[in-house]
Amino acid sequence: MAKEKTIEELPGVGAATSEKLRTVGYTTLMSIAVASPGEIIDAAGINEAAARKMIQAARDSLEMGFESATDILAKRQKVEKIKTDSEMLNNLLGGGFETGAITEAFGEYGSGKTQIGHLLSVRVQMMEKEKDPVVVYIDTENTFRPERIIDFAKEAGIDQEKALKAIKVARAYNSDHQMLMAEKVEDLIKDKKLNVKLVVVDSLTAHFRAEFVGRGTLAERQQKLNKHMHVLLRLADVYNLCVYVTNQVMSRPDVFFGDPTQAIGGHVVAHASTFRIYLRKGKKGSRVAKLVDSPNLPEGEANFYVETAGLRDVK
Repeated sequence: MAKEKTIEELPGVGAATSEKLRTVGYTTLMSIAVASPGEIIDAAGINEAAARKMIQAARDSLEMGFESATDILAKRQKVEKIKTDSEMLNNLLGGGFETGAITEAFGEYGSGKTQIGHLLSVRVQMMEKEKDPVVVYIDTENTFRPERIIDFAKEAGIDQEKALKAIKVARAYNSDHQMLMAEKVEDLIKDKKLNVKLVVVDSLTAHFRAEFVGRGTLAERQQKLNKHMHVLLRLADVYNLCVYVTNQVMSRPDVFFGDPTQAIGGHVVAHASTFRIYLRKGKKGSRVAKLVDSPNLPEGEANFYVETAGLRDVK
């Protein structure tokens, strides 16, 4: 098997340029091959012609092209499912939360989004095929609670101390910090050799919503959100890990009939998410999860209670 080239072997990449590229995350040929000329210009401070030449050389050396549907099917065989303790929710998602994909859960406060994030952080550690699975939990609203991890671990029969140690929590204080934390996940996998199987971002849009106020900032906000989602999507795809993001909602005043609730982030978040779940409060303290978008599953609903020990199906 031929050894993959390093970025230093690309035309026009000297020691200074490679250091600039590596500093902002362009460490492999693939990362350069899928970048736009503008991104390389900003990162390395070179002209457009040099950037295009560098990107083309990276693409040529990787022999990027088409693959057959058979190859895609073989790749799909490696997809794993993280199961919750709610059979209804697992069935709704075709067996559980899928690796190699982004699952977005949106709903109003108290609908169970964060609780599912905590539960998945424990349940991922029960995956039979994985050795020492690790969770990266990007907390943007100070909602991570180790006490809930202990509750869920106790119910699942997992060593509580081990469960806590397997979760790497990053508190993000603004949108740039949040985006950086997502980019750093690759370092944990490649440099520290951690078997990251779940990335939780709770909440995805809180900082973006607070920092970009008014219609004049909408385009910039969506551009940054789009970049952030594609970093998460690439992590899921390349490393076959599950990305679970929670999203805030707003009420649309122009909707007179039906549910006026709408997820923040618009089409950018909607299109980048593989699976979308709308969570809402149901009868007698229950929660209702509605699958509103999926590439291969039908729409449907699951009803469950969020309890101290985990999720319990509504009979």
